[in-house]
Amino acid sequence: MTKPSLTDLLHAAVSAVGGTERPGQVAMAEAVAEAIDDNTHRLIQAGTGTGKSLGYLVPALAHGERVVVATATLALQRQLVERDLPRTVEALHPQLRRRPQFAMLKGRSNYLCLHRLHEGAPQDEEEGLFDQFEAAAPTSKLGQDLLRLRDWADETETGDRDDLTPGVSDRAWSQVSVSSRECLGASKCAYGAECFAEAARERAKLADVVVTNHALLAIDAIEGAPVLPQHEVLIVDEAHELVSRVTGAATGEVTPGQVNRAVKRAAKLVDEKTADALQTASESFERVMELALPGRLEEIPEDLGYALTALRDAARNVISAIGATRDKSVADEDAVRKQALASVENVHAVAERIIAGSEYDVVWYERHDRFGATLRVAPLSVSGLLREKLFEDRSVVLTSATLKLGGDFNGVAASLGLSPEGVEADDAPAWKGLDAGSPFDYPKQGILYVAKHLATPGREGTRGDMMDELAELIEAAGGRTLGLFSSMRGAKAAAEELRGRLDHPILLQGEETLGELIKAFAADPKTCLFGTLSLWQGVDVPGPSCQLVIMDRIPFPRPDDPLMSARQKSVEEHGGNGFMAVAATHAALLMAQGAGRLVRASGDRGIVAVLDPRLATARYGSFLKASLPDFWYTTDRNQVRRSLAAIDAAAQADGK
Repeated sequence: MTKPSLTDLLHAAVSAVGGTERPGQVAMAEAVAEAIDDNTHRLIQAGTGTGKSLGYLVPALAHGERVVVATATLALQRQLVERDLPRTVEALHPQLRRRPQFAMLKGRSNYLCLHRLHEGAPQDEEEGLFDQFEAAAPTSKLGQDLLRLRDWADETETGDRDDLTPGVSDRAWSQVSVSSRECLGASKCAYGAECFAEAARERAKLADVVVTNHALLAIDAIEGAPVLPQHEVLIVDEAHELVSRVTGAATGEVTPGQVNRAVKRAAKLVDEKTADALQTASESFERVMELALPGRLEEIPEDLGYALTALRDAARNVISAIGATRDKSVADEDAVRKQALASVENVHAVAERIIAGSEYDVVWYERHDRFGATLRVAPLSVSGLLREKLFEDRSVVLTSATLKLGGDFNGVAASLGLSPEGVEADDAPAWKGLDAGSPFDYPKQGILYVAKHLATPGREGTRGDMMDELAELIEAAGGRTLGLFSSMRGAKAAAEELRGRLDHPILLQGEETLGELIKAFAADPKTCLFGTLSLWQGVDVPGPSCQLVIMDRIPFPRPDDPLMSARQKSVEEHGGNGFMAVAATHAALLMAQGAGRLVRASGDRGIVAVLDPRLATARYGSFLKASLPDFWYTTDRNQVRRSLAAIDAAAQADGK
């Protein structure tokens, strides 16, 4: 039997989902197939509406070997597993003569733990030794969540937290889930045969396509112990998020609260002398942390160094002692032991890492009004880790709507540990880039307006001229506005000010769940939605409810962000332009994502308004503009008001 052609397979899949083939989608599918066949790597930018998911799923399914697809968001994971994969598998079956299997796999703490559910979480002393289900009053929110989880456990097939609707609080979920470090292991657990996390792993081992998230992919790469099944091809969707997710997974933190919990959990498992040493070290660490001021620690202060050394040594002794003793008087000893070990090992690992003082790590203090000080350590760069762990022994395709920044792929490639395109390097894998384009006619569908007449934003204080501009633009648009702010403080200030000045309802991130806010925004064209980071990337509202996207300022990282400023300084020390490589690239990525909220369908029309004159006047403005969709560009405020009024009138005439 002749092998079916990629063109025929793609046509069958697109027809099955009721879509139309697009040149960009065909070019993408061909590039993915070529990468898989040649065992090479691709960076593919595929704009909104390209049909990106089918562009990689069809060649992946046709390939026949196991493929892992890693995404950043829950929404895309769900779309792949519940919609795209089932339809595509059925559509390709007549030609492939097989039905490839697919499965979802997440980290262990995303699944309900039956041992925790039935035996209860090992309790810390001050919480009392009781069943958490009995302790939480049934009338309290926590009690209601826990009772609902108990009922849900009897009916769920997956135990996956994301399948529980409505969801429950993190506090409630922590009572019925375990981290991989706390898990007893299927062979030692009374509920091992029914374990949801183990079942998910078994399904993944049998699947042709495994859908996972960036966080699990990062853990798989960092920890060396494979979590994902062996695979020939890795497809990273929403790849613009990968570096930050891997950085998050490689970041360690320790707080006085964490150390206190570790002390209490270990106390009942080790002798008094060993426990007292950890208690004393904990108290010293707490005293140092009480005086901690936020910011980077380029050198570890002497008092912190002493406290961390004492913590590390005391924690190491506790770990040895826990491993050597058994105490039958402790109820559910294996679970208590595992939880204690997990807590103490984390304290030991972070203290050890900070004391080691690697030049490739950044250490800083953070302070939170409610939780006090946190000590954090993160890698200066994850590019070496990604180069070594991501691209070996498999073909890797990285795709997103925003991978070309400033007009090429090289900025994103460098963050992934790759050389510039076409440049051979001994230790860096070769790759090719493809811009699959977009089906949208951006110059006709959208305008990029820069409010050049406004004052340059300062670090502090309200911007009266910006508020006036914002109010006038929203009035001209008849509402229909997504306001993207570089800080939550800015979003709140604008919402408070404009609620007093305008008749249009203004929704504010944080006042309701994100899903509910987006639903309300989409339902009423007169409504505006203001918010910060997750709105820059997470809003998909085609049609007349979103015809004006406003960015209050260029979203550079904060100058006091310890990790970003350390990365910028490192680039400069190696002869590069730290501002362009770090701050401008960060801003370009966010602006590209934010501008992408405007045109979501072929009939959409609207304006992206940037209320920061630096986009028009600063030298780096051309780099940022080259990262955005190719909208018609203007700084004429009167032209923009006329255009908004015309768009509003057209939408009203259509009854929307």
